[in-house]
Amino acid sequence: MKSLITYKKCILELINLSIPMIMGNLGLMLIGITDILVAAKHSINTLSAISIANAIVFCIYIVGIGLMSSISIVLSNYRGNKKPTKLFLPTVINFALILGLIFGIICLATVPLIDFMGFETKLVPIIKDYIFISSFSFFGMYLYQSLKEFLQAHEIVFIPNIILIFAVFLNLALNVLLVFGYKDFNGLGAIGLAYATLIARTFMGVTLLFYLIKIIKQKCLFNIDFVKQLLKIGYPIGIALMLEFLGFNIITILMGKLNGIYAATHTIVIQVISIAYMIPLALSNALAIKVGYYNGAKDYCGIIKYSKAGIFMSVFVMLCFGITFFIFPKELISLFTSDYNILKIGIPILIIASIFEIADGFQVSLSGILKGLKMTKTVSACVISGYWLFGIPLGFILCYKYNMLLKGFWIGLAVSFVCIGIIESIIVLFKFNKLRKIY
Repeated sequence: MKSLITYKKCILELINLSIPMIMGNLGLMLIGITDILVAAKHSINTLSAISIANAIVFCIYIVGIGLMSSISIVLSNYRGNKKPTKLFLPTVINFALILGLIFGIICLATVPLIDFMGFETKLVPIIKDYIFISSFSFFGMYLYQSLKEFLQAHEIVFIPNIILIFAVFLNLALNVLLVFGYKDFNGLGAIGLAYATLIARTFMGVTLLFYLIKIIKQKCLFNIDFVKQLLKIGYPIGIALMLEFLGFNIITILMGKLNGIYAATHTIVIQVISIAYMIPLALSNALAIKVGYYNGAKDYCGIIKYSKAGIFMSVFVMLCFGITFFIFPKELISLFTSDYNILKIGIPILIIASIFEIADGFQVSLSGILKGLKMTKTVSACVISGYWLFGIPLGFILCYKYNMLLKGFWIGLAVSFVCIGIIESIIVLFKFNKLRKIY
């Protein structure tokens, strides 16, 4: 059976598995993009404040997402070993709700600190209100994400992404209504964006729960051993994601202290490149599931062929996007705003981003392979090394010592991706050589 695994089969299965994930990832991106578009239409101050607030919220929020990403990894390995998996659904739900409470409280605790972080005075009230309301959206989003991971482990990805696509349109409609108002309703202004996000995320979590509630028949509501495995595998992913997002978002915060226009520009460029990143990220998740399955089955041939196919696909996709960013930077940024200052700052940044797209696709596919092999601590260590030993320190030097400001930080980020890719490739090759001898 092992000899029947061909590269064509690997590519087709990765495409079939990743397409709904890509739709889901793009759906999440579109929710963020609609927020940015509506914020930019309202005012540049709103866009700047929302950019800073989201930078703070997401650094907290992403840790829980990382912890929950272990759900699909653990359960896909269980499936490869022919172990039962559906009995863990109640634990998954309660795990998500507990994380929502913990990280929601942490997010709330940051609100009083905003007064002392040196932002422009006119932005502070908007930032505080947005963070406060967003803290309550953790429950809905974490519930949705955990259930999506549960289904993803069983290679069921259509339903959660249909829900997400509907939530995109719901969020857009709520953004317009709550920010600008309609007829006798005057609108809430900038804070309407936070309420729209809260409602949309709650809808996502509750709807997916109703879809799965029919299979909740087990009496065990919280399997401690299963949760221990989730934490063991998930906490390095959570740390890695936090450090990765912190690498991007600390730039938003630091630039926001200099001038809100830099924070707004940084956020728009991130939205543009993140659209591209969603495809290799989905391929990386698909790789983690497939590699996890064949690792559980102790099938070395399957691991190797899926890994090679996934890397090739990710690098090719990012090469195409890199060329697009290099040729059309002004047109892409203009989709969000025609503000002269943002265009002047953002165009060179997007050109820099176009250059490191291949390295980004390479490193994220390697991360998926390592996650599938349950080497999540290794992924965390690679991210820490790439961002915080090389890229971010270089960005600080270029920004402040050589007065390159935002451009300096983005050069540092480019170096980060290259370093992560080199480190992960060495580790993956070493691990493959070891598995070849064992399997």
